[in-house]
Amino acid sequence: MKRHLYLAGGFIALALGSIGIILPLLPTVPFVILAAFCFARSSPRLEAWLLDHHVFGSHIRNWRDRRAITKRGKRAAIAAFAVSIVVALMFLKMPWNLIPVAAALICGTWIWTRNEPDPAAEAVVDASSDEESPHKE
Repeated sequence: MKRHLYLAGGFIALALGSIGIILPLLPTVPFVILAAFCFARSSPRLEAWLLDHHVFGSHIRNWRDRRAITKRGKRAAIAAFAVSIVVALMFLKMPWNLIPVAAALICGTWIWTRNEPDPAAEAVVDASSDEESPHKE
């Protein structure tokens, strides 16, 4: 039963991350990282697929290895939070507009204070992605 719940959670997180590709206010990579977490506990095949993914694999490995977010990822997240703040201030009335503003400021601060991947490790990851991955089944 637990395995099925993790599998469902992985698919839900992956769906939300996919929506985030289109909808700029919904983050993509955190949901994909959550999906990898859920798939690690339910489906090694789906976890390996995410780890080997050409776009998301490096983000997942950076997070797992060092709890790191790239500078580019941080900038994208902060930009999305800034848009959220502007939209909230424009369209929501006081005091309701303060809820997304506070959430964006808290999340943005938390993201900005995360580690960044080691550039030397990034070069190793890029070089190893050209080779056969050990995660494939």
